[in-house]
Amino acid sequence: MKFGGTSVGNIDRIKNVAKIVKKSVDQGNSVVVAVSAMAGVTNELQKKAENISKNFNPEDCDLLLSSGEQVSTALLSGALNEIKIKAKTLMCWQIPIVTEGKHTNSRIISVNTDIIKKFLNQNFVVVIPGFQGINEQLRINTLGRGGSDASAVALAKCLNAVRCEIFTDVDGIFTTNPDVNSKAKKIDKISYDEMLEMSSLGAKVMQTSSVQSAMLNNIEVYVKSSFKNTDGTAIINQNKISYDKVITGVAFTKDDAKITLQGVKDKPGVASSIFKPLYENNIVVDMIVQNISADKLKTDITFTVKRSDFERTNSIMKSLIKNLDYEKIISNDKVSKVSVIGAGMITYPGVAYKMFDSLYKENINILAITTSEIKISVLIDEINVENAVNKLHSVFDLD
Repeated sequence: MKFGGTSVGNIDRIKNVAKIVKKSVDQGNSVVVAVSAMAGVTNELQKKAENISKNFNPEDCDLLLSSGEQVSTALLSGALNEIKIKAKTLMCWQIPIVTEGKHTNSRIISVNTDIIKKFLNQNFVVVIPGFQGINEQLRINTLGRGGSDASAVALAKCLNAVRCEIFTDVDGIFTTNPDVNSKAKKIDKISYDEMLEMSSLGAKVMQTSSVQSAMLNNIEVYVKSSFKNTDGTAIINQNKISYDKVITGVAFTKDDAKITLQGVKDKPGVASSIFKPLYENNIVVDMIVQNISADKLKTDITFTVKRSDFERTNSIMKSLIKNLDYEKIISNDKVSKVSVIGAGMITYPGVAYKMFDSLYKENINILAITTSEIKISVLIDEINVENAVNKLHSVFDLD
């Protein structure tokens, strides 16, 4: 069971979490709990580090940020013991949960389950801080935002858990963001592939890498509310789902920027020379569209990056003009990506037409298109996002 920051946001909520855990124990389950820091704590700690120094040591930053989860671990253990549920806290270095990669964004590579199983066999609930591990240099590493999900899935995998439950402040996964569309509804079951697409395309309920890990290890994940006694959403294998709708959900982002290199001389190695410096500067590229002229001499290359990387990307592309023969750069940092996602579209014709036609009827221009077997994404002007989401949600019978 994993509880997010809002679920442990104050003392009353921590006591509520203890009751949820007790209910599972009373049902005969052996329970391991991973917890996030109390809501807002990680941001406060990050601000403290920034106020101390703009060049705060990454190792010390991980040490600082990891303390939030350790506080909630101790408090939840205390709340469980208070209601006569035996609880034992284990820090990542005691287990150990071993990580690799750079500080503030590492990944779990192994979990030694011996000590966890020892306490489970003695009927303890084991409470573990999420979001962190220890590397081979015996330094604490954090897993990036949403990293407690990664902790929970890794623990579920290594313990061969029956299920992994992710408790949050929403009732489950919705067909789209309810803040944008009041007609959004909770999805009872969603496949790993669909959830992976939704989380990578703006749905913030679960960390993308955690969904991927659950999919690779076939771990059933249940996303549910800490505040309502509802079933939530099951993230499971596609063959356990009967699809009565072609589209499962509509996702969107609001942090994209578009770069177009116009009139690029078309020759081998051009794409490599454009994207190599972005890779070297750790800039993630998303959509890529290439249009070759009729005479096959020139091409236009359009791609998107996160808005936070927009200025750096622009600067890098301008510096390439010395070595790369292109006519001009067209940039736009006010674009958004809207996607329809559904495993049902694999066998259903006309989804692309239906999507494009409905956007045309709303006078929404499409700037770029990418597709996969279960997803169609379009890039549009940010000002049209909510209209596009609401229209597609209705057209594909999700209201």
